[in-house]
Amino acid sequence: MDTQHLVFGPFEFITENGCLLRDNRPVAIGARGASLLAVLLAADGRIVAKSVLMDAVWPGLAVEESNLSVQIAALRKLLGPASDGGDWIITVPRVGYRFSGPVESRPEGSGSEGHAEARSSPAIAVLPFEDLGGDAERQYLADGIADDLIMALARFRWFRVASRGASFARRNGPRDPKSIAHELGVDFLVDGAIRHTGDGMRISVHLADAMKGATIWSEHYDLQVAEVFAVQDAIAERIAAAVEPELLLRHGLPVAPHTGNVTAWDLVRQGTFKFHKATQPTHLLARRFFREAAELDPMLPEAQIWQARVNAGLIAYGWTENPAADGKEGLDAALRAIYLDARNPYAHYALAIVSAYTGRADQAILAAERSIELGPSFALGYLVLGMARLFVGDAAGAQKPLARGLELNPHDPQNAVWFSLLMLALFFSGDVEGALDTGRVALKARPDWPALLRIQACCHAALGHSQEARRFSAAAGDLPEPAGDALGPFRDGNREWAARLEGLLREAEDQTTDSDRNAIFPEDQANDRFPP
Repeated sequence: MDTQHLVFGPFEFITENGCLLRDNRPVAIGARGASLLAVLLAADGRIVAKSVLMDAVWPGLAVEESNLSVQIAALRKLLGPASDGGDWIITVPRVGYRFSGPVESRPEGSGSEGHAEARSSPAIAVLPFEDLGGDAERQYLADGIADDLIMALARFRWFRVASRGASFARRNGPRDPKSIAHELGVDFLVDGAIRHTGDGMRISVHLADAMKGATIWSEHYDLQVAEVFAVQDAIAERIAAAVEPELLLRHGLPVAPHTGNVTAWDLVRQGTFKFHKATQPTHLLARRFFREAAELDPMLPEAQIWQARVNAGLIAYGWTENPAADGKEGLDAALRAIYLDARNPYAHYALAIVSAYTGRADQAILAAERSIELGPSFALGYLVLGMARLFVGDAAGAQKPLARGLELNPHDPQNAVWFSLLMLALFFSGDVEGALDTGRVALKARPDWPALLRIQACCHAALGHSQEARRFSAAAGDLPEPAGDALGPFRDGNREWAARLEGLLREAEDQTTDSDRNAIFPEDQANDRFPP
């Protein structure tokens, strides 16, 4: 989808992200104002009915017409007078509104500014923050602040942000900046620490150009817990301004909406800390935290995003006794997250992953595509897009997004499922050698996941490498089987493909012991480290 820059008077409106500029300086337009302006500008001077505008601003909700009048008045005040001294937005009595004045449309990148994505995107990793008090019960808070910064930076279109899994895998390793940056494939590193002081805390943050070994910016904040929202936004803005000040000036800061409910925010942080441990008990406990946060503060997007993701995980791992109910809860939460924060790529990713595991792969594809539109360097968006395409039987279409996602996120220790999906996409596109090459890379990162070994065995069997096929099959049989079935939707949606793989595996197992004769994707198998 081509992003349009709509120019009128001294203003420029970027349709894709709802950013409004006046004389190349960002204007603080709210989400509702941006939605109204987008519809009015798209009408090209035609009258837009009040009902159409209300549906755009409050989709699926019944609101009083007076709310629209208030939003129109605020938008008029923001824009000021048109060049002729009149209003940019004209009221058509009893009908609706229309935009007055010439509007020039040009594709993104056609103007003098150029396109941010045409440049080499700066790559950043946020390392786990340290709790200087050494209190294990409070470590979730330090992790939560780092998590929030990762999500905040992902909202900048011109940043590539290393995944949480890749960054947090370095928690206990060497802290040499150059080696970490090289391993993660990034230019900049953010790290920090928190120290509790009675009812308050001190947050210290450090941004470094890792390859140059130079500190770019550091700061500390003494605050009460209730002030943590504003501080996180300030930190994200300072990081962005330090790395790409010109782009920040042009496009503004896409700040995430915060409600100020500290208790709900803290519950989400506790939940994410449990979620990333990826066991059945911790997933169930995490969901309790997310549910409580969502009930306490229904306007907090993060509570809904994580509630969707944890339900997808419970289904993927086979850790639920009622997948239909959990799937519905996850879908409802994801849709609510998008309503609350429609420009957050994680919200659309949440909808994509829960859709993929509830038999809605077509919806998952659309949601994944939207997450990529919002964050062109958002690795999870590409990965779930490839997953969804493979689930609907489009092996050729799955290859590119899976490869791109792994290219953006090559060092995440939780990449085994994505590698498996890329192997399957290559295999069923006829590139068995390519699948084998991918498998070799995958097994370097995760040699202990049986599914990878079994897919490798099938590839060798298909090429007539009987000895290698038997060796990989036997190695898989020697490993403990994790619970669940993260690749279940692939098998369920592609029965002929699954049957072919099982036939190849039987060939590979022809001379192995009975104890090694397992189906490639048995009902009780999954990657217990896969993070939906």
